[in-house]
Amino acid sequence: MSATPSPLHRHGSDADRPVLSVTGATKRFGSVLALSGIDVTVRRGEILCLLGDNGAGKSTLIKCISGVHHLDSGSIEIGGVVTPMRSPAEARAAGIETVYQDLALFDNLTPAQNFFAGREIAGPQWLPRGLRFLNQRRMDAETASLLANLKVKLPRNDAVVAMMSGGQRQAIAVARSTVFARKVVILDEPTAALGLRESRQVLDLVARLRDQGNAVILITHNMEHVIELADRAVVLRQGRKVGELIPTPDNKQQLVAMIVGA
Repeated sequence: MSATPSPLHRHGSDADRPVLSVTGATKRFGSVLALSGIDVTVRRGEILCLLGDNGAGKSTLIKCISGVHHLDSGSIEIGGVVTPMRSPAEARAAGIETVYQDLALFDNLTPAQNFFAGREIAGPQWLPRGLRFLNQRRMDAETASLLANLKVKLPRNDAVVAMMSGGQRQAIAVARSTVFARKVVILDEPTAALGLRESRQVLDLVARLRDQGNAVILITHNMEHVIELADRAVVLRQGRKVGELIPTPDNKQQLVAMIVGA
């Protein structure tokens, strides 16, 4: 998979307009200042990597964006409109989907059932919601179409996810996020527990998300993945933004130095 940035974020007025803008993000947990005045933007067709050691504030920041935590001060804008994220449901309604390290998949359900859990397709529409019938055939078809579009290969689309490998489960979680993510996909260490081959499959999937016009925020500790995928990298340290670069092999050591505070 080529790491060349998508033309979607390099040309055109829409590409120049941030999908997500975080301004002055500040968050405290008691006496601990977890985030201090952080500014971050991400555009369509762009992968933004968040870098930093453990405790740098990466997970806190994405949890504020995805509605798990509330900012103490600062603002979040979606498409230029200030949008308070008071719950994960509000973040999803705003078009933000997040894939955490634990994946949060239902092991006893199929990919399609996981994709549409809580958002099932049912009908007919003229019936009251509680009396509608699940349209499993349509959900299966839409899931199969999305997986094929993202080139995700599974042994069987009707098998429960507990029977699948770690890479396949991760691919399902990432693909599921694109079903409803109209604005931003956030991925927290998507290759952390995977082997080399399965990591390659997930990295290719992340690149396809970008190439199809999604705005992607990626947390990773793997600098090789950052150099390959990231259009921009933001470095956090002790809750503060300490730098931002377009990652290249030539400035890899500079990024590492910002992360460790050298």
